[in-house]
Parts: sequence; structure tokens; C-alpha cells
Amino acid sequence: MTEAAHPTRRLYGRSKGKALRPHQTELMAELLPRLALDLSAPLPLRPERETRLEIGFGGGEHLIEAAAGEPEADYFGCEPFVNGMAKLLSRIEARGLSNIRLYRGDAAEVLDRLPDASLSRVYLFYPDPWPKRRHRKRRFVSPENLKRLARVMQSGAELRFATDIDDYAAWTLARLRASDAFLWPASTAADWRTPWEGWTQTKYEAKAMAEGRRPVYLTFIRRAG
Repeated sequence: MTEAAHPTRRLYGRSKGKALRPHQTELMAELLPRLALDLSAPLPLRPERETRLEIGFGGGEHLIEAAAGEPEADYFGCEPFVNGMAKLLSRIEARGLSNIRLYRGDAAEVLDRLPDASLSRVYLFYPDPWPKRRHRKRRFVSPENLKRLARVMQSGAELRFATDIDDYAAWTLARLRASDAFLWPASTAADWRTPWEGWTQTKYEAKAMAEGRRPVYLTFIRRAG
């Protein structure tokens, strides 16, 4: 069974925006199949290398720089939005990177197929906040997904989360602190107001800051056991 034929979970929100440019369409047809994770087979994990996962990479600004900056690590990226996938494929082609594998769909499906304790780091930056109360159950940060993450993250692995929505930051803190699997080691305000070393600002973050919204950068550690 190919990735395209694999049944997917229901995803909410848009999956495609404006029409792709001709070369982007070509990359989706030719490059993506070479980089796509096949969920019907064992995932391509190399035990001698760290594997990191970015959930919802948007246009891929962070993922491309992380993979370029640390070529000794492997990166999996999940994104359901076609235009974001096409943008990242263009960046991969331009940079000639070989340490990124991709999945166009729900990251939970990838998490369900990863072996235990296989990830050294997980990135979740600016996920859809689903601000309406009746839609909040759609947020990625949920007890169900935290159990998925806890299973596949190594002891000491980092979960890095960023948002410019105060309510989602509080939502995430409440759920991570209620989990026995994760530790929030922050001790001062600078720990959540300062981005990580080597941080790549996305267009979305720049727009949010220009509109007066201040991001928070939360780091959670997978507990031992």
C-alpha cells in the first residue's frame, strides 16, 4: 500500500490555497514521492543518527534551516497543507538536502507508526489555535496526542512548542503539566519569552509580532520511564 492509498484520519481546516506554480506541481509529482514516508512499511530510522519530528511545518522555514544546520540528524516533517509542502520541496531542492522525509497528512498517523523511544526532539510551532470554544477539541495538544508523543520520545527528549495565542499557551501548559510523562523546567520568564538558540523566525511569527502579539516558547522534557 502506498502513502497515497493509506487511509487517513479526518483533518479540519483547509488543505490547499492558491494554485501551485508549474515547477511546484512538478516537485509534488516527482520529488515528494521520493521523500514521502510510507506508513505501510517500517519507517526509515537510522539507529546511529538522531531523528526529529516537526508537526505542521507550515512553509518549512524552520525545518529547512534545522536540517541544514544539523546534517548529522534526520528530520521528519508532517504538513497537510499542499502549498506549504510545495514551498518546502522547493527549499529542499534549492539546498540539496538529503536528511528530510515528509508526510502530507496528520502527524498522529506518523506517531502511531513510530517505534517506542525513537525521537530525540519534537517541534510544534504555531499550531492552529481553533479559538472558538466548540472547536478546541480539534487542537493538536490533547491527552490522546500527548500519550502518542510520550511513547515515541526518548527519555530527556525535548518537545518545543511556540504560539502567539495566550489561550493556547495556557491550554498547553495545563495539559503538559498534568501529564506524568513531561517536565516543564522553566524557572524565569526569560525561559518562555526567549526563543531557542538558532531560532528561525517564520513569516507567520513576524506578522504576529507586527500586530502586537508576543510569542511564547515552551520547552518540555520527556521524563524517564
